[in-house]
Amino acid sequence: MAQVPQTFFDALAVRTWCGLALEALGRAREEIDAINVYPVADGDTGTNLYLTVESAAAAVDAVFIGHEAGSIGHGASAEGTVPALADAVRAMAHGALIGARGNSGTILAQLLRGMAQVLATDSDSAHADASGLRLALRHAADSARQAVAHPVEGTVLTVASAAADAAIGAEGDCGTVARAAYEGARAALAATPHQLAVLERAGVVDAGGRGLVTVLAALVETLTGERPVVAASHARVPVDSPGECEPVQEGGPAFEVIYLLEAEDAAVARLRERLDALGDSLVVVGGDGLWNVHVHVDDAGAAVEAGVEAGRPYRIRITHFGVGDVHTTGGERPPRERVQRAVVAVVPGPGLAGLYTEAGATTVLARPGEPPASGELVQAVRRAHAREVVLLPNDAELRHTAAAAAEQARAEGIRVALIPTRSAVQGIAALAVHEPERRFDEDVVSMTSAAGATRYAEVAVAERQSWTMAGICQAGDVLGLIDGDVAVIGADVTATAETVLDRMLAAGGELVTLVLGDEAPDGIAGHLEARVRESYLAVDTVVYRGGRQGALLLIGVE
Repeated sequence: MAQVPQTFFDALAVRTWCGLALEALGRAREEIDAINVYPVADGDTGTNLYLTVESAAAAVDAVFIGHEAGSIGHGASAEGTVPALADAVRAMAHGALIGARGNSGTILAQLLRGMAQVLATDSDSAHADASGLRLALRHAADSARQAVAHPVEGTVLTVASAAADAAIGAEGDCGTVARAAYEGARAALAATPHQLAVLERAGVVDAGGRGLVTVLAALVETLTGERPVVAASHARVPVDSPGECEPVQEGGPAFEVIYLLEAEDAAVARLRERLDALGDSLVVVGGDGLWNVHVHVDDAGAAVEAGVEAGRPYRIRITHFGVGDVHTTGGERPPRERVQRAVVAVVPGPGLAGLYTEAGATTVLARPGEPPASGELVQAVRRAHAREVVLLPNDAELRHTAAAAAEQARAEGIRVALIPTRSAVQGIAALAVHEPERRFDEDVVSMTSAAGATRYAEVAVAERQSWTMAGICQAGDVLGLIDGDVAVIGADVTATAETVLDRMLAAGGELVTLVLGDEAPDGIAGHLEARVRESYLAVDTVVYRGGRQGALLLIGVE
């Protein structure tokens, strides 16, 4: 990528900046992860910032590719032409918003959105001058602070404000403004341990602020061609000095909940109030109908339900803070130790996500038509922070994606076993026999055996006419699928589910698992439970609520 000085800020500069920032965060990721002690010592700030910028960079690249294709399609040469600045910065902001990870990544997304709101004011302008860049940095810092429910000094917000203050006072071209912002941020970063006690005790600077300094250094390199030396991450005390830290104060929220939300402004205002009452570390960024919501809570289900009431939440991610992930509300970060073993599972609905999370698994939520990418699975494996990981894809269509994620995690030194579960009910069966104290191979064999001994089915509604193993179905027909194939076509959901259940139990079984979707008919669970109780001796039934999971009903028979 070209690294030549530019006196103004245009679409090419945006693309170069995103690329250089991504490279720089890639180099600094592990260092930033290691100093992550606030608000939760979960060791993922560097990774979250990297993934956020990766999404932003991909969105900007897509704008350039589309622009070049459009130029060629109209008979012009794409060489030498670039998109408008407004298109590039809007893409950068949107990409960061939909790809934001964690507390710091969400705040960075709002910083980029704040810049874009200023730089895209004139949609026809090819570039911004130093004055525009100064105003963009100022608005970015202010909007990010407004997005955080309870701003804390000594964090990335402080660093962003210092960068904006320095930029406002700088005279010269865009390169001069960028360098002033970088130097202001660097000085503020060095002071963060004196503003936040948890940082001072750990002997480190703020991890999110360290990431922002890295991003601003990339902006300096973009506009001047020179790469600044980024400030050190450690203060006067080594980060892992045993015996020098005060006791950890635990007791903070147990879960991190993140989701994208389609909602109106008024609904989001009410959502902020409700989530603020549920937990802490609340950050809500975005606008124009699309938002990214981040909060730490004890009741993950309530946080998701609040989103459902506000609009349409999706790409929901719920992470359980493990024993080593201390919520540092004024406490201290213990030595960062990996747990021995963890389970990572893909689940189709928020209800099941809560169930899996309560059982100790790290979850990745997959909405219908939006399967997770291998990168999301790798990130979940990293979040689990374990030496050994059991991966449950819970979908036959995800086997190649999960295999790719497992390979990448193994390359990072993590021992990963992929159990080819094809349904969430098979995953439940596997998780039920999981025993972390056993030898890894024995645990994997036991979980694989439990999953394999579980037949799975689902009841759904046909979206269109189609040929199936059971004949031709019409749009609106009720389909009963057993082990992935359509076995029953009916008109009534409860009757179809009963037929499917009878066919499954004809081969025997000891336990029936029912997972109800939001649109399952009232009374269907009671009807099926009664059917099992009256017709099949010594067969137990358990019922879970899966929420918006795509299928009306999931059935498992062990």
